[in-house]
Amino acid sequence: MLNIVIFGAPGSGKGTQSEKLIEKYGLKHISTGDLLRSEIKENSELGQLADSYMSKGQLVPDEVVIGMLEGLVKKCQHCKGFIFDGFPRTIAQGEALDAMLKKYDEKVNVVLSLEVADEELIMRLLKRGEISGRTDDNRETIVSRLQVYYDQTAPLKDYYSAQGNLVRIPGQCSIDDIFSQMEVVVDRIIV
Repeated sequence: MLNIVIFGAPGSGKGTQSEKLIEKYGLKHISTGDLLRSEIKENSELGQLADSYMSKGQLVPDEVVIGMLEGLVKKCQHCKGFIFDGFPRTIAQGEALDAMLKKYDEKVNVVLSLEVADEELIMRLLKRGEISGRTDDNRETIVSRLQVYYDQTAPLKDYYSAQGNLVRIPGQCSIDDIFSQMEVVVDRIIV
């Protein structure tokens, strides 16, 4: 199974590149937000537990999210692999993901980190806000989201680098050029 974690700051192109990776390699996309909504809609035990937190405006605890991810991994052991988009976001989540995958003799094969300068990220997100009308894509909120990324998620680079599976991908080229760089990395893993 091929397991890819894709991460980068908000506006780095994770969603766009995830779609291309899914299409080319036949991976199952795992977005924790989608997974939470699906479990809640199915009214599963974990979905009810997640809803009890979300309905109060609280974050769903890591162990609940990992439980949902594990359920999906169990169901999809025949899948070619997974692309984890938006998870993990903290070192504790990275450790929990590794421990859960290890139960199934799986691991994170590669972490693709999209590297984009802050000013470019801000410009992209402001432009997205103009086009989509997203009210959270304003300069003040963007700067705040970037700070959260640097405080909580960026330390995962060191965590995965120590495991030898972090690959930094320059994210300021064209979409196709970025994807070409990712293909080279992934193709080396699956050969």
